[in-house]
Amino acid sequence: MKTAMRRFSLAARRAQPRLMPRGDPRDRGGPAQPLLLVEKLRKYFPITGGLLNRRIGAVKAVDGVSFAVVKGETLGIVGESGCGKSTLARLLVGLIPSDSGSIVFDGDAVGRPHGMNLRELRRNLQMVFQDSDASLNPRLPIEESIAYGPRVHGTSRAAARSTAHDLLRRVGLRPELFAPRYPHELSGGQKQRVNIARALALSPRMLILDEAVSALDKSVEAQVLNLLRYLKTHFNLTYLFISHDLNVVQYIADRVLVMYLGQVVEIGPVDAIFHAPKHPYTRALLESRLAADPHDRVEAPPLVGDPPNPIDPPSGCRFRTRCSFAEEVCAAKAPRLGGWRDASAHLAACHMTDRQSGHSRAGQALPSATRLPKPVEAQLA
Repeated sequence: MKTAMRRFSLAARRAQPRLMPRGDPRDRGGPAQPLLLVEKLRKYFPITGGLLNRRIGAVKAVDGVSFAVVKGETLGIVGESGCGKSTLARLLVGLIPSDSGSIVFDGDAVGRPHGMNLRELRRNLQMVFQDSDASLNPRLPIEESIAYGPRVHGTSRAAARSTAHDLLRRVGLRPELFAPRYPHELSGGQKQRVNIARALALSPRMLILDEAVSALDKSVEAQVLNLLRYLKTHFNLTYLFISHDLNVVQYIADRVLVMYLGQVVEIGPVDAIFHAPKHPYTRALLESRLAADPHDRVEAPPLVGDPPNPIDPPSGCRFRTRCSFAEEVCAAKAPRLGGWRDASAHLAACHMTDRQSGHSRAGQALPSATRLPKPVEAQLA
């Protein structure tokens, strides 16, 4: 299946451009305006204790994250468990409030005077969660779950049900069979298709997919991934795709953002990230992928040790305690991720990429690794 997915991915990328050039009547800021612009977003979860229940610390879940999402692209977000991916997704849709930072959706600042309010944001930005079962109300039939959002936003009951039936067809479920059913009567893949249909009920411009296919069987996962590609083209969507599966991210994403301990450590085009990573953490993630070839075995772990405590992260570069290239400058100051507004740039928050940092390997590429993935063309040869 992996080979088939790679072949489809290669053919699809040759057949169509990565960024959808066609116009959208919902467009506000023009084609050059990023659909989503996140700057210095931060969220600390307080820790209290003692007799007076005072604040004694904070979990730095998201700490100064900045990135831009271009209209029509799929931005993949990867990183270890606990790095802040899901917290970032919930900040973007307004499920939890941020401590600081700004979110701009198609030129309109979210939550600012004369900007975009939360209700309007959720008409344009929807989320599909990892747990397909917990995301659905067990007391509502499928058609009511999908029609609920449009009804809340003023659509008549008949029009909302018609929309629900049409979306069920779009996601590959026959409405005459599945509309009256309840969630416990559906399989995991069917539930996730319903969640995707429900997210599309308000005609959003962007979907956040938080581990949307991680709980599915591989055959069903491939079907849902192909469905997502079809829906993206048909509805002119933009995706923010969060996943632990690097093969899936390589298949579906146009660009990749790598997070570590609440911060962005690398961002760039998918081919550049997977074939020539600039950050040691990104390379370690890629080398950790298991290969189907029995002769291609991992002799030594590419990354050792546990991530540091997010309550008290290391000074300077947060990855330095697990990095084999760490030097004194890595502890003295934190590396910067400059130029993140440029969607075509390949950037890494590492002193080795900055010629003026004082690192002994400044300006040099990472040493070649034996288990980095080859280009798709070489894999199919």
